[in-house]
Amino acid sequence: MTAYIFPPAPQPSVAVTGETARFPVRRIFCVGRNYAEHAREMGHNPEREAPFFFSKPADAVVESGASIPYPPETRNLHHEIELVVAIGHGGAAIPAETALDHVYGYGVGIDLTRRDLQGVAKAAGRPWDLAKGFDLSAPVGPITPVAAGAQGAKGRIWLAVNGVEKQSGDLVDMIWPVADVIAFLSRSVTLAPGDLIMTGTPAGVGPLVPGDVVTGGIDGLGDIQLTIQPA
Repeated sequence: MTAYIFPPAPQPSVAVTGETARFPVRRIFCVGRNYAEHAREMGHNPEREAPFFFSKPADAVVESGASIPYPPETRNLHHEIELVVAIGHGGAAIPAETALDHVYGYGVGIDLTRRDLQGVAKAAGRPWDLAKGFDLSAPVGPITPVAAGAQGAKGRIWLAVNGVEKQSGDLVDMIWPVADVIAFLSRSVTLAPGDLIMTGTPAGVGPLVPGDVVTGGIDGLGDIQLTIQPA
């Protein structure tokens, strides 16, 4: 039995629809600018260039229904609703033609972003880590298994703040669909069971303030809900 100098951190995990067992989270990868209209609203050309990725720590995962304190070091916290892909079978250099065989299931997530810190980092040519990978920055709803009929190719994706819709799109609008995202990412890293991939957000991202109630969902994959609390 391995001894540690202090108790290891608990295993981050996500609920699974219809199961008592949970999905253990290993890593969280995120795709940037994967919807054309969102790329435009962020001031970028949405032409089909190769996807790029950033990451969040596994323990940034937050359950649906949570109350999240407004994070420090920002005055411009943004919401980004996203399809989440849960990897159940790993591999490297995975062909797009077989990539979906590696998917355990799909869920709904929100990529919380400290937009002001991201802007400063971009302007200085620095990494986005503190803008994207901060504490509690990855709310993720229950994963629905492929075996239960989940799919990530089409379906309305939406987000509302205090009941007012802010984001709306369809998964068919993704510049790079799930199979291509998995294929590209697996060229750079070996994917493993427990990895989550957040696949980008449609247009309409915007700020959140303390007291906001955020709801969202994807057709066939359920909903997600969270509340932003004072810091």
